[in-house]
Amino acid sequence: MSGDEKIMTLNPNPGAGGTRISLSKYTAMRKALLQVVPKSGDGVAYRDLKQLVGPKLPKAEFEGASIAWYLTVVKLDLEARGEIQRVAGAKPQRLLRKG
Repeated sequence: MSGDEKIMTLNPNPGAGGTRISLSKYTAMRKALLQVVPKSGDGVAYRDLKQLVGPKLPKAEFEGASIAWYLTVVKLDLEARGEIQRVAGAKPQRLLRKG
């Protein structure tokens, strides 16, 4: 899909740049992440996200793509935009949706 529109993602880590990715993959991954990351409670473990979002992603869109890579890029973008946050002090990393 070389004609696919792109989006420049953000990164919450100081000095780290964003990544330019497919807008359609970004939109699908963002939607899936926001469906599985809770707004309250203990949050969801980062390590469980791939298993949770996989069934929610359009198969054709992610065929041959690294779901784990897109998951990480979009997760970092959502953190930078303030849509999700890391649970302070949680090891391993856990996430909550803001708002």
